[in-house]
Amino acid sequence: MDTPAQTLERSRSLRQKRRRRQAGYTLVELLVVITIIGLIVALVGPRVLGYLGDSKVKTARIQIQGFTSALDLYFLDTGRYPSSSEGLTALVQRGPTVSSWNGPYLKGGSVPADPWGRPYAYRAPGGSAPYEIISRGSDGQEGGTGDAADIVSGTRG
Repeated sequence: MDTPAQTLERSRSLRQKRRRRQAGYTLVELLVVITIIGLIVALVGPRVLGYLGDSKVKTARIQIQGFTSALDLYFLDTGRYPSSSEGLTALVQRGPTVSSWNGPYLKGGSVPADPWGRPYAYRAPGGSAPYEIISRGSDGQEGGTGDAADIVSGTRG
């Protein structure tokens, strides 16, 4: 027969074993948490990606507005807009035939790429303006819809 001290020690030992078994999470609990996280990502993910695409389009429009301002300063100094062959590079480097150039007209000394990492297209004369500045959007191809649509100076959309 056990003494009271041995019985007390045995009951403590059993309680400690129960606590150790209950200290971790069960597989079912982990699966429930993973499922909940998956549902949250599935609901929030597309919305976040949509905001990212919209922000790149807005960035391209803002950059094009900056180019427009720089081109206007170039025009005031030289009396003309750069030709298609000179391109936007004329805003940061003096061309051999340009007099009274007071540039560079863009900060940083280089023409930035569009938000998708591709160069902007510059065409002079443009369709209905003295020039056009074009970003081909996320797909880099002419035309497109949504984030892949062309972003052209002087247009909204």
